[in-house]
Amino acid sequence: MTKKLYYDSAYTREWETRITRKLEREDGIYLVMDETAFYPHGGGQPCDLGWIDSIPVLDVVFEEGEILHKVERFPEKEKVNCRLDWGRRFDHMQHHSGQHLLSAICLEVCEAETLSFHLGQDYATIDIARSDMPLDQWMMLELEVNDQIYLNRKVMSYYVTRDQAANLPLVKQPKVTDDIRIVEIEGIEYNACGGTHVSQTGEIGMIKLLRAEKQKGHMRIYFKCGYRALNEFNAGMEILNGLSAKFNTSKEEILDRIAKWDQEQKQLQAELNAVKAENDAYLAEKLLADRQGSLIKHVFADKPLKDMQNLAAKLTDQADVIVLFVSGADHKVLLAQGGESGLACGAFFKQHLADYSGKGGGSDKMAQAGFATGEDAMAFYHFAAQSLAPVEGE
Repeated sequence: MTKKLYYDSAYTREWETRITRKLEREDGIYLVMDETAFYPHGGGQPCDLGWIDSIPVLDVVFEEGEILHKVERFPEKEKVNCRLDWGRRFDHMQHHSGQHLLSAICLEVCEAETLSFHLGQDYATIDIARSDMPLDQWMMLELEVNDQIYLNRKVMSYYVTRDQAANLPLVKQPKVTDDIRIVEIEGIEYNACGGTHVSQTGEIGMIKLLRAEKQKGHMRIYFKCGYRALNEFNAGMEILNGLSAKFNTSKEEILDRIAKWDQEQKQLQAELNAVKAENDAYLAEKLLADRQGSLIKHVFADKPLKDMQNLAAKLTDQADVIVLFVSGADHKVLLAQGGESGLACGAFFKQHLADYSGKGGGSDKMAQAGFATGEDAMAFYHFAAQSLAPVEGE
């Protein structure tokens, strides 16, 4: 049986050992070793990664009492040197200890038990047994959990028997009955756990609560610890400094400046909409006057699809016409009809779009399609114009 060095000390980074077994499976090759500090998946904590004789470790799993190390290839020697990806391991230690501390304080402050824990690549979460999270409790929870970090309480792990475990104030009684591993945060919590942890709460660095959301009747709290929390802060500061430079104002006045900018944009958009409406009225009048028969067609250099739809609706409301537009900028074609022309726009597109690598559709009254290139859009536009031309003479 492999000796689990991560239980002797979570701080073991390098060690030498011997390979005891090699396995070849459909999903890859695996090693079993005399000793390992590579922690396998379990308890909400992802596995460790690293190197065995400079060969990358891709995954670590626990199966039937054995720890299997998935590697890119077999080492050449039986005696190997192993090295952890320490940044990943310490991140997991910070977050697992942080979760224990957060869950304990959450039980105290919010009277809510932790139901589950997940440690992902981007953030960590706990689901707690309550349906809401008032702002005052949220702020108190974050302040209290960080106070406990600054007190630098000891984090200890040891094994107890079933009878000894029954006498400890455990949050939840363990399922195992032998060699029960207890992780104790001094003066805070006793918890049955098989994960890797820091030795003192100060090593967690800090816990930053990010957000809370409802999840199946419970609350899910997103948080980051240690270096992840620092990186989160730095990323936020980069955005804040960028906005400060963009709006030429201090960080403290950015929200007021953005509110003012938003109001200015709404005013400009209202003025732009009025100008567009006036232009569309003029253009609609011109297109109706210049049409030959019932087909109105036009090529726009850069008119957005929504604007073409608005203009087409204005035209079909005013007369019994067929409207065919194309926009060169975004490679879009629009077809619309008013009255009783007998043309089904959506069906026409469905029948012919594939021949021009177009995608789209619509109703009998209006349809639109997009094309990969401007050449495809123009080719379909000319085809549609030619196909619909006979309708002019009817």
